[in-house]
Formats: sequence, C-alpha cells, structure tokens
Amino acid sequence: MMILQVFLLLVGFLLLVKGADWFVEGAASIAKKMGIPQLIVGLTIVAMGTSMPEAAVSITAAINNNAGITVGNVVGSNIMNILIILGITSVITSVAIQKSTLYYEIPFMIGITVVMMIFGYTDSKITFFESVILCILFVAFLGYLFYMSKKGSPTEEETAKDFPVWKCLLLMVIGGIMVVKGSDFAVDGASYIAKYFGLSDRLIGLTIVAFGTSLPELVTSITAAKKGNVDIAIGNIVGSNIFNILFVIGITGLICDVPFESKFLIDTCVTIGAGVLLWLGTIKHKELRRPCGILMLLCYAGYFAYLCVK
Repeated sequence: MMILQVFLLLVGFLLLVKGADWFVEGAASIAKKMGIPQLIVGLTIVAMGTSMPEAAVSITAAINNNAGITVGNVVGSNIMNILIILGITSVITSVAIQKSTLYYEIPFMIGITVVMMIFGYTDSKITFFESVILCILFVAFLGYLFYMSKKGSPTEEETAKDFPVWKCLLLMVIGGIMVVKGSDFAVDGASYIAKYFGLSDRLIGLTIVAFGTSLPELVTSITAAKKGNVDIAIGNIVGSNIFNILFVIGITGLICDVPFESKFLIDTCVTIGAGVLLWLGTIKHKELRRPCGILMLLCYAGYFAYLCVK
C-alpha cells in the first residue's frame, strides 16, 4: 500500500508539472491574441484554475458535513502561496510587481483576510450572512479586474507562443484537468504517508494538504517566471489567495456554517503577516528580490517549527 501511495505521489507531481506548463502556455498565448494584460490573466483564469483543488476539497467537505477543514485548507494554502511559492520563485528570478498589484490587489488581499478573521473569531464560525458578504466582495473584485482590463494596455510578451485559439483553449483545458488530478493524487499520497508516520491532523491539514492544493500555484508560478511571464507568476498568487478566501470560503459558507476554531487565529495572523511582508518587500524596488524570498522561506521554516511543537 505504501509503494502504491508513493507511486501516486510521483504521478501527481508529473501531472502537475506538465499540466501547469500547458496551462501557462495556453493562457499566455490567448492573452497575447486578445490584447489582455498578462497580470489580468494571472489574477483571473490562472488563479481560479490553480485554486480549483482548494475549492473542490472545501465544497466537497461542506456537502459531507465536514466543513471544519475549510479554514485550515485555505489559510494553510495562502501562507504557502506567499512564503513558499513566491519565496522560491523570487530566489529563482526577481519578480516585478505592477503598480496596481502593489497599491490595490495586495492591500485588498490583506484586508479580506482580516475580514475573514473577524467574521470567524466573533462567532467561532463564518455564517451564511457573512458568506454572502464574501461573495459580494468577490463579485466586486471581478468587476475591478474587468475595469482594469479595459483601462490597461496589454503587456508585450515576446515569449508567448502564437498558437491558434482552439489550441490555446485545448492546452488550458487539458492542462487544468492535469493540474487538478495531479493535485488530487499528490494530496492523497502525501496524506497517507504523513498519517503512516503518525503526524497530527492539524499538521497534515496546514502543511501536507495545504502544500498539495498549493502545488498548482507553485508549479504554475515557477513555470511562468522561467518563461518570462512574471505578471502571471505574481498575479497568480495574489489572485489565488483572494479567490481562496472570497470564493472558496464564501461558497462553502452558503452550504453550511464554516467552523473557525480558536487555534486558527494564530494561523490567520501569520497569513496577514505574510501579506504585509510581501508588500514591504516589494514597495521599495517595485519587485520581489532574492533577499526577501530567502526571508520568506525562513519565516515559513519558523512557522513550520511552531506547528510541529503544537
């Protein structure tokens, strides 16, 4: 059984790598054809596509009356998205931050994380009414992106291949399916291995499962950065974190109340701190550089050590 789970884990990684590669190629090419800024593509199509594992896990759990894992899944993924994924990406290459991301999207991401924490902490759960507010904020965010796509000029991207539209869509669909299925295999395999070695459920939820559902963001961001599509790399992470809170928790809360245990208060504060670190680390040079990336990785190491002793 252990050999099978290790095999599934490796297959999951393989699907993630190739699927993310195809997804980024298709998204970058279709953005070039339609004159859509790469940043907008990263904040919408790519971010939502790579957040599907979080959505699938949380919504399925809610349907099965087990919504307690939703907050841990989302918070854990958002922490990893910033500290691990952007940390690794910036170590590989400096990641430029567009002005709108620095002054609007990152503060918005921090703000809605605070809102989620207040909603959860006040009643020890996120209620239906509060979930409606999150969904309204999500629709407003989509409206903002639509406005930005009309206002902004497209980013010139020489590295984007000029595929036919049908091939772009095919690459995105097949790549998206491979990313989601690869994440499923990776999460199942990693969770089994973790439980085999006696790790706690909370540690598994905030680390193994969160890492598994964040693997699409990791692979997609690194792939995008290596291909020169840095706006997709940073936009993917910010958009994914916003999507996780407003859509994943919002939709889950419409199905049933989402429990917010007191122990998640510290984890949510870490999420807020990670967002502030990202903003402070990019505001001076308007890009995320290697020193800040190394600091992010060290911060996650400290957070992981805290989880291990709790």
